[in-house]
Amino acid sequence: MTTPAGSGSGFGSVSWWGLSPAVDLQAESPVDPDDPEHGIPELNVLLVGSVDGRHLLRTLARAALWPRRRFHFYVLENNLEAVARHMLIFSIALEDPEKMGLQERSETFLEVWGNADRLAHLVLEPDRLQEQLPWLSLGALKFRERDALEAVFRFWAGGEKGPEAFPMSRLWDSRLRHYLGSRYDARRGVSDWDLHMKLHDRGARVIHTREFRRWRDTGVAFELRDSSAYHVPNRTLASGRLLSQHGELVAARGYWGDIATGPFVAFGIETDDETLLRTSNGQPVKTAGEITLHNVTELFREVVAWGRPRTTQGDSEQVPSDAGGSLPESAAPAPGSFTVHFLSLGSTQTLHHKSCYKEQFQLLYVACGMVHFLCPELGACVAPGGHLIVELAQYLVDLRQEQLQGFSSRVGELARAAGFAPQPGARPSETFARFFKPGDSAPSQEDPAVESGIPPPEVLAPPLEAPNPPSEDLTQPLEGRTPPPEPF
Repeated sequence: MTTPAGSGSGFGSVSWWGLSPAVDLQAESPVDPDDPEHGIPELNVLLVGSVDGRHLLRTLARAALWPRRRFHFYVLENNLEAVARHMLIFSIALEDPEKMGLQERSETFLEVWGNADRLAHLVLEPDRLQEQLPWLSLGALKFRERDALEAVFRFWAGGEKGPEAFPMSRLWDSRLRHYLGSRYDARRGVSDWDLHMKLHDRGARVIHTREFRRWRDTGVAFELRDSSAYHVPNRTLASGRLLSQHGELVAARGYWGDIATGPFVAFGIETDDETLLRTSNGQPVKTAGEITLHNVTELFREVVAWGRPRTTQGDSEQVPSDAGGSLPESAAPAPGSFTVHFLSLGSTQTLHHKSCYKEQFQLLYVACGMVHFLCPELGACVAPGGHLIVELAQYLVDLRQEQLQGFSSRVGELARAAGFAPQPGARPSETFARFFKPGDSAPSQEDPAVESGIPPPEVLAPPLEAPNPPSEDLTQPLEGRTPPPEPF
């Protein structure tokens, strides 16, 4: 619904970055020391809507702090562009150090540029894919999804020439005008209010006014070079969407992502190096952009070295050690000891029908924008004793405090209906809700909203079929293919 004061839909209908700090998934599902299993234990994780790979990279970077383990990450998204970004991000993180240095790797990650052209030639060649990207598995994707994925990479690589193929500056400004409505001319004041009265109050105090204003105005969050360098549209933020125009569905390409919170939360508000969080006269001495660059650089350094344990103090996560206080030996994973499996879109309610997925996962992660997919069918894929971690809406600036509380309550209801119980002894958190699956759990069938997949009210994006014809400023026609509608 659009009012004179704006749409209130800053979250958008497509997620490009997470709205919570990266977590070590092993800390959420540690190895049971009493488990009699022989050989290297496995960790099977299902991630629904994680969008940017931050949790996977954090887990790999910190693998040296835990006993050796083989990882299987199963990623389920609601659009193929998000799958493509996962592949791009991981290809950057795992690129040969001789081809891409640490600084270039970190800056490329933050600017989301890199080797999309190479991926376009790999996605439909299974033999070559297995040889060059052995960590990647696309076997669960349908053939038409692989075809559409190839089209995404070719668009990124410049298959449609010229800036008009994706005029990001105009699309961003149009989204901002639609979002703010009559407040557009006072957008700097709105930006300052959202930052100081919402994000800062909710724990993201290191986000600086200047960098937040710049992102709100232009979409540039991390200005790592001279501002004149940022004139080429970032095509990895483009996605397709079906809109209603004169009673007919029209395929359009545009920017449908977040314009309210920004990409600062994932790596920019927490750090293992406590000196970066120091304040002077009540103000943080480092910005979220500087902390993000530091965190990403250190993360890639550890991934390249396969997780040599860091020496920075101040890490609050629980790390196992032997009686002498030393770290476990041979903890870092070797290449080939982890696999990222991409699952078919919209398969949340059908996975449990396949025996290979039923009670298969020790850990289930659900992003806040995908909470409405948390259902008994999805819960059936988690093994008894497994864990569930749900991202809360703490950093959605469009939500008031009472709505945040309502969202948290709704998450608890959906988790209980799916067969989970609150995790005993879990540390209090306003960012994540943690649950576990009792050994004798039976999913409740009392909540009709769970059965029908109704999303939490006033949290998710509005329906995709817009009641009014889309403005030319908001969309760009798609050529050659029609994208599937987003399931929000």
